[in-house]
Amino acid sequence: MASFRQRLMMKLVNYYPPFLGAGIKVAYPKDDPYTIVVRMKLTFTNRNLFGTHFGGSLYAMTDPFFVFILIGSLGPGYAVWNKKATVEFLKPGRGRVTGRYHIPPEEIARVRTLAETGQAVEPVYTGEILADEGALVARVTQTLWVRKKTG
Repeated sequence: MASFRQRLMMKLVNYYPPFLGAGIKVAYPKDDPYTIVVRMKLTFTNRNLFGTHFGGSLYAMTDPFFVFILIGSLGPGYAVWNKKATVEFLKPGRGRVTGRYHIPPEEIARVRTLAETGQAVEPVYTGEILADEGALVARVTQTLWVRKKTG
């Protein structure tokens, strides 16, 4: 389970200046510790020259959330980092967009089992950003780096 400090930081992420500036809002469903929902409205602070969502803001909607889910589930005895990410921008984002990031408990158990060997684990996760009408705006694939802490 996540430490108090980790849980507090996950709650305070809504006040992180890049998220505030982009208008990114993060929610944690109460009955699902394996899911994080992130929303962003189109505003003058996250609009590009073409009047659609700035790609950097769309990527920021995805950046730490798979890490947060794993840290929250594995607890403070593990180091978890984003190692690599690719983003496919599929359709211009207009209006509000939503990303829903989920790692099933079985996958978390698999990562924990592999990390228990002392070797680094590099799981790959994919998230999608959808427009309110359901159109797929962007897809991100992230490779994480997970290792059990020693000493």
